[in-house]
Amino acid sequence: MIPTPEQDAAQIQLQESTLTLPHFDANTAWTLGNWLCEVSVERRYKLVIDIRRFGRPVQPLFYTALSGTTPDNARWANRKSNVVARFHRSSYAIGLRLESQGQTLTQRHALPASGYAPVGGSFPIAVPAAGGVVGAITISGLASRDDHNLGVEALCHHLGADYEKLRLP
Repeated sequence: MIPTPEQDAAQIQLQESTLTLPHFDANTAWTLGNWLCEVSVERRYKLVIDIRRFGRPVQPLFYTALSGTTPDNARWANRKSNVVARFHRSSYAIGLRLESQGQTLTQRHALPASGYAPVGGSFPIAVPAAGGVVGAITISGLASRDDHNLGVEALCHHLGADYEKLRLP
């Protein structure tokens, strides 16, 4: 059975409320990024992995472009991450919301498509003790839903959460 956009939105809400970190620093980003690299090479994925802390300026903490990627993957990762930085929600959740409203980011929020991509692949890094969303883990190179799920899988692995219960089907 194919899930509806409403079911996906509800599952993403559960993911975002469940997959929060007790702290986030360069070591955490390194651990998440290395695990993603190992899994991606093992699965023969061609993707970009970008983990960053938000602020002025943004602080890149982990970045890699695996073999077979192009500069476009890096650009997509940046645009997806910009959505999380702006809305403190996953880029996929924002895309689903806009789709349900029949609008684009430009129409709804006057944000240029050249800087923002409301598609799957960027997931908020939330630290409740730090006030909420502090960064993003972003994947670019797979299908939108798969990019999203891989970020969720990494956080589940890191936190010891049940990925099969949290993933998008």
